[in-house]
Amino acid sequence: MAITKSAKKALKKNLRNQERNRLMKNKIKKQKKEILKTIQSSNPEEARKQLDQYYKLIDKAVKNNLIKKNTGSRLKSQMAKKLN
Repeated sequence: MAITKSAKKALKKNLRNQERNRLMKNKIKKQKKEILKTIQSSNPEEARKQLDQYYKLIDKAVKNNLIKKNTGSRLKSQMAKKLN
């Protein structure tokens, strides 16, 4: 366990960031599942709207260094390929 005051603060900060990162990754996964479900139900119009939201989530994750730039590009590319 943390001993110094600054170490205790750092631990609290790390836990807070860890929770935020986990929530963001879960949002991305959930959005991906929704898009795939919409594609399966043959509703391309709705899937395109959801794809915009998916892109937005991935771009935010890349901006905050939650995922790497190339990983974000790859995820967006794979999803666009599935839609077309």
